[in-house]
Amino acid sequence: MPDFAEGVPCWVDCALPDAAAGRRFYGALFGWTFREPPGAGESYAYVGPHPVAGLYRKPDGRLPTAWTVHFATPDAARLTDRAVAAGGTGISGPQAVGELGVRALVADPDGAVFGLWQPGTDKGFRELTAPGSYAWSEVRTRDSAAVDPFYEHVFRYVGYDVPGTSGERLWSPEEAGPGVDTAVLGRAVLEAGEVPDELPAHVLVQFRVGDCGKAVEAARGLGGRLRRGPRETAYGDFAELEDDQGAVFGVVAE
Repeated sequence: MPDFAEGVPCWVDCALPDAAAGRRFYGALFGWTFREPPGAGESYAYVGPHPVAGLYRKPDGRLPTAWTVHFATPDAARLTDRAVAAGGTGISGPQAVGELGVRALVADPDGAVFGLWQPGTDKGFRELTAPGSYAWSEVRTRDSAAVDPFYEHVFRYVGYDVPGTSGERLWSPEEAGPGVDTAVLGRAVLEAGEVPDELPAHVLVQFRVGDCGKAVEAARGLGGRLRRGPRETAYGDFAELEDDQGAVFGVVAE
């Protein structure tokens, strides 16, 4: 698998109160196995021989229990400065993770958090097609007027409004041009009355599954909760779930 271009999702990880319980939940749900690379500070989840995600124990109980997508960059410090200048907020880093790479966390103007990853020896995902691997991420916001220009400036994305939707937008790398086939990130608007007022802006991370309905039932059997769906979409059957510790994620069967 080639290295990831700047602005392309290259890794996801989840901060949990109980990382061991997280390994049990996701291992049973997705068939993941786990290893702990030296210096990573988290367990890496594998599909077969390939790393697909990370799980780690929250260092501070006040931090959210959440999945975070990380975008590739050759220079995490430069891109963090660019994001802050565009109206974002630097949360942590950039900080070296041993020889693996450099990590930073940033919030967009509406508060949705994402990561930046400057690769060292760790390039990110090494599997993107098998069940249990990363599928997609969607920024969910109440302020698209502020968020859209932010992402398009920081990552030099070009945007594409999806016909027949309630304002959904797709973003593609500038050199690829706009469109469904080139998109690397989506954006949806949190409509008043459709979601709780206290639900913050966030990025929903989604994983591939062979059967959406079976994944929902498996998650429920493991102590998780169905939040939305399952429903048919243009990209496959989709459901939004919550694990047994409160982290929200999506599953999609293409």
